[in-house]
Parts: sequence; C-alpha cells; structure tokens
Amino acid sequence: MLKFLSPIFIWIFLFSCTEKTKEKLSKDDNLKGWSQKSSTDLNKSFVFEEQLGIQSYLKRRADWEMTATGTGLQYWIYKDSSGVTVKDGDIAHVHFEVKLLDGTIAYSSDNEKPHRFKVAKSNVESGIQEGIKYMSLGDRAKMIIPSHLGHGLVGDFNNIPPLQVLIVDIELVDIK
Repeated sequence: MLKFLSPIFIWIFLFSCTEKTKEKLSKDDNLKGWSQKSSTDLNKSFVFEEQLGIQSYLKRRADWEMTATGTGLQYWIYKDSSGVTVKDGDIAHVHFEVKLLDGTIAYSSDNEKPHRFKVAKSNVESGIQEGIKYMSLGDRAKMIIPSHLGHGLVGDFNNIPPLQVLIVDIELVDIK
C-alpha cells in the first residue's frame, strides 16, 4: 500500500506548488514594502483598538473599581478576605469563569472541583498568573486581561480567538 501512495504524494507535492513558490525569492522580495516601523504601527493599532474595547466595556460597568498594573492587567477584588496571600510556586485552587468582551463564556471551572495550577510555573495565562498574586485566600476578583497577557496573536485554538481581551471572574478557594 505504501509503495502505491508514495508516488501519489510526490506527484501532489510537485504539481501543487505555484510558479511563485518554485522561484527562489530573495530576502528583499519577501520583505518588500514592510519594515520595522510597519510592524510597530500595526501593533499600535491593535493595542489602540483593544483599549477602545476595554474602555467601552468598563463604561457599562461603572461600579467596577479596577486597578491597573504596569503590564496592562486591570483587576478589582470585590470580595476581600485579607487572608494568606499567594506566592510563586504555590498551588492555587480556583473557581473561575473566562469570558470574551462580547459576553461569550470561553471557559469555566467545575463548581464541585476547583481548578489547580502552580503559580508562576504553569501554562495558565500570564495575566491570571499576575492577577492571582494580588489576591488572598477567599478573595473574589474580576480581571481584564489584554490579549498580550492572554492568548495573544493566535488564540488558544479552541474557544478563544486571536487578539481577544479576556474578562475573568476568579475566586481563590485554597492555597497549597
């Protein structure tokens, strides 16, 4: 069977390439019309659009008392317990709900079994990693996580599209 399929794959590969891909392009041809300034300008426009979306979202929630960090994360601890705080390396047990700006629920934890992750040493979004450090055991918080602290340019390939701001409602239920 493999002897039969190999020539087919080779034929498909050779004849599926366009003339442009067959030509050897120089480095200048690949970058024609694009510069570092172009990249910077495009990034600035993404950030500007994102900030407009966040401001519009917060205008509709005037009672949210958000605190902004230097990274762009905004958080509000709306149930403050003043308990033990989280440190790097701790295992945080949380209940959470992650939404997009349009209100679509992307993820939520099981109310019976909290989600666990190692603070500063796991694949949880860097915005949540940063925000959890402002919380104490028993706190509930809202976080607005800009795309660069969430899933960035690619999304998560499941429920979060590229360049999406995340709205997280999180409760720190245990620290180990």
